[in-house]
Amino acid sequence: MIWLIAGLVLFFSVHSARIFADSWRTRCIQVKGENVWKGIYSLLSIVGLLLIIYGYGLSRADPVFLWTPPTWTRHLASLLVLFSFFLLAAAYVPGNHIKARLGHPMYAGIKIWAFSHLITNGRLGDTLLFGCFLVWAIVGFSSARRRDRLAGTVYMSGTAKGTVITFVAGFIAYGVFASYLHRVLIGVPPF
Repeated sequence: MIWLIAGLVLFFSVHSARIFADSWRTRCIQVKGENVWKGIYSLLSIVGLLLIIYGYGLSRADPVFLWTPPTWTRHLASLLVLFSFFLLAAAYVPGNHIKARLGHPMYAGIKIWAFSHLITNGRLGDTLLFGCFLVWAIVGFSSARRRDRLAGTVYMSGTAKGTVITFVAGFIAYGVFASYLHRVLIGVPPF
């Protein structure tokens, strides 16, 4: 479990710099330059992610069960993850109504993804992994919305075309991941 915890601490420390130490982050970028910051950020993120993957694999090999989720939670999780894919797509497709309304749909998508995985997995490693992502996404979304209010940020209004592209892209990505990639990458069929 120590590898999983170390990976989570490293990964979320890097990803929380803007949330908890925005002025320090800004000074680092000014002093070292944006490319150096992005390089260090990327390197630490990758190391953290690799530690998370390794630690999570170890936690699955020697599981500590906290509870046994009911079967229906898998069906609910599949539906919720579909919505999280729509939100993740909304973060990248320009001119959609979802981003215009939420401002930060990726955080919202990660919240739904993490929650859906928490309700379907009762092991300690799962609770640590998905619980950390859920807490981070809640705090990150709140922080980003607060920054938007203080800066007077106004998001471009969405168009029907952008919104349709968002839903189509999210649905296709969900279909590929749910029908193939989840089993190959994670080792668990979602259905």
